[in-house]
Parts: sequence; structure tokens; C-alpha cells
Amino acid sequence: MIDLREVRSVTEFQRNVKHYVSRLKRRRAPLVLTVNGRAELVVQDAASYQQLLDRVERADIVAAIKQAMAQFNRGEGRPARPALEELRRRHGVSR
Repeated sequence: MIDLREVRSVTEFQRNVKHYVSRLKRRRAPLVLTVNGRAELVVQDAASYQQLLDRVERADIVAAIKQAMAQFNRGEGRPARPALEELRRRHGVSR
């Protein structure tokens, strides 16, 4: 969740960029930047951003697995061997 105390204008950020970069790295919390009083950008350190991307990727994988399990439980699944053989034939892959 974004800390609403961590909202600054783009102009203030530009004037004190070294300070804010140091702060972002130290706190590892995003900073909301405003333009004309409206939230427009979110800035964060690269390590935190990568961590966020990793979490999203894991969540996507878990969702796909849950969907596949639900399909299988509804009888929509296929045995692995015949499915793999079909894929091999379709794509010209030898064993």
C-alpha cells in the first residue's frame, strides 16, 4: 500500500533528486509524484520493482495452475502421453 505521506510534486522531486533516490533505496517504499496536484507517477527503487514483478509472475503461475486443475476436475483434461504425442506430431518434434 502506498503511504499517502509519500506524495511529492514532480518539481520537488526534480529539485532534490539525489535526496529522493537515496531515500527510495533506503526505505524501499514507492513515492507518488504529482503533476498539477494530481497523482501521475510512482517511483521506486529497482530492487523493489523487480521483487514486485517476481510476485506478479508467481501469482500468474499459481492462477494458471488453479485454472488447469479446475478444468481437469471438470473432466476437460487429457492424459499427458496422448497430448504430448499430438504436440510432437503437430510440431514435427522427434523423440
